[in-house]
Amino acid sequence: MDWKLELVFVPVSDVDRAKDFYVNKAGFNADYDERPSDTIRFVQLTPPGSACSICIGEGLTDAPPGTGSNLQLVVDDIKAAHDYLKNNGVDVSDVDAQEWGHFVYFADPDGNKWSVQYIPWRNAGQPAD
Repeated sequence: MDWKLELVFVPVSDVDRAKDFYVNKAGFNADYDERPSDTIRFVQLTPPGSACSICIGEGLTDAPPGTGSNLQLVVDDIKAAHDYLKNNGVDVSDVDAQEWGHFVYFADPDGNKWSVQYIPWRNAGQPAD
């Protein structure tokens, strides 16, 4: 039996502001935005190429805005990812080259933290030492 992680809740204070950030600055796809009741709004957003989406909205979680788990994306080109985020107005860190991968970091408008990782040996077809 497969167990697949497909949705992660991210607590935000302003759904429209967060949706704008994730779609227009971080480049996520807007998959779904519905209000099934007066107290619930469900917005599903997916990073390009990902099998896992995030969910923002109203009436979905009791977690305070900005307290979501630190989330991590993995890319094939950290420079291109950095430049994409920076060129779209995201306050993104410089590239942090570590032995286990290269990273850039950013946060959404509520302070939910993200890292983007590039794993050099994956592209080279070799395992890490």
